[in-house]
Amino acid sequence: MGMFNWKEKSDASLQAGGVIGPDERLPWPQTAVMGVQHLIAMFGATVLAPILMGFDPNVAVLMSGIGTLIFFFMTGGKVPSYLGSSFAFIGVVIAASGYGGSGPNANLGVALGGIIACGALYFLIGLIVQAVGIGWIERFMPPVVTGSVVAVIGLNLAHIPIKNMAPTGFDAWMQAITFVSVALVAVFTKGMVQRLLILMGLIVASVIYAVLTNGLGMGKPMDLSGVANAAWIGMPNFSAPVFTGNAMLLIAPVAIILVAENLGHIKAVTAMTGKNLDVYMGRAFMGDGVATMVAGSAGGTGVTTYAENIGVMAATKIYSTAVFFVAALMAVVLGFSPKFGAVIQAIPLPVMGGVSIVVFGLIAIAGAKIWVENKVDFSDNKNLIVAAITLVLGTGDFTLKFGGFALGGIGTATFGAILLYALLNRKT
Repeated sequence: MGMFNWKEKSDASLQAGGVIGPDERLPWPQTAVMGVQHLIAMFGATVLAPILMGFDPNVAVLMSGIGTLIFFFMTGGKVPSYLGSSFAFIGVVIAASGYGGSGPNANLGVALGGIIACGALYFLIGLIVQAVGIGWIERFMPPVVTGSVVAVIGLNLAHIPIKNMAPTGFDAWMQAITFVSVALVAVFTKGMVQRLLILMGLIVASVIYAVLTNGLGMGKPMDLSGVANAAWIGMPNFSAPVFTGNAMLLIAPVAIILVAENLGHIKAVTAMTGKNLDVYMGRAFMGDGVATMVAGSAGGTGVTTYAENIGVMAATKIYSTAVFFVAALMAVVLGFSPKFGAVIQAIPLPVMGGVSIVVFGLIAIAGAKIWVENKVDFSDNKNLIVAAITLVLGTGDFTLKFGGFALGGIGTATFGAILLYALLNRKT
């Protein structure tokens, strides 16, 4: 049970410029509040991804909690990460299931079978890494590649809040008010309030939104009727997988993107904490693979380590795995609460969009931090070209089609970075 033996540290150590490491924790009340912030950070994307694919959001939240617990135990509680819905699945799931874009996905089972196949491939890669080490992956994905892939995940998602979450001019201004609120909390507050910058900024912006809309009629009012009518406890809409060859072949290769994401995320956490987590890489891949298979078996989306939560860690300097254990337990409980889902759905869209702008930006900066910490030499044209092309491919959502299969955005950026580096690295 050594994985639960966190060393307790006070907030004073943070005030003195220190950090809370993976094997440390704040007092439990503060740890629990930090867990809430991580839930908020992951919730927007973890709920948005299943909505875009026609999955049930409550199942996705439940599976994110269960998946995070699986990851926690398989890594021995040594790697601070949260598992949430992966956006890398969206394109292939839509292609495999023929989803029309609104309402429940009628061919959800077919997509789930492919997600399970992806998780199995991911687990196999983890087994190989555990057996022979990470060296062979690092040769294909050095810091210039992993930093680019992590950065491009944030940049690729940037259009979602800016283009899709501010339909009116008032909403755009509310997004600005939201990210300014987060920034003010981050810079001008201290202690736990500063550590909860995302949550505090969201609350402040929601109150301002309610005053401007419900009070002054300047925009769409906040509607809390869904919260009042929702049940406190209820079962999510579980679904069973259906295994078809085409869908499995289409979705399984996403495992390569998940490997790059997870590798980049763990490298980012290593850079931030100063603790070498490479020895846990194989177990992290296997944990993520098992979590993806479990999620797919119940109707959830494929999962991955979440850069949103890494962004929160970067801002708070708290890397305790206890925070993620608590957050996972909360997610499991809340997955069975339609009331909780209704509360989140009541958060105004532009407020969630403003928070997303901050979080996605922190993801991009985490990628740049990998370059800085690993002293990537951009005077070397090889590194310069790989990073430059990768960022534009991902940010511009560059898409390549292979018959009925389309590889776009994060996929082309990930594979492009790996293949381009391998090609250019042939010159000695």
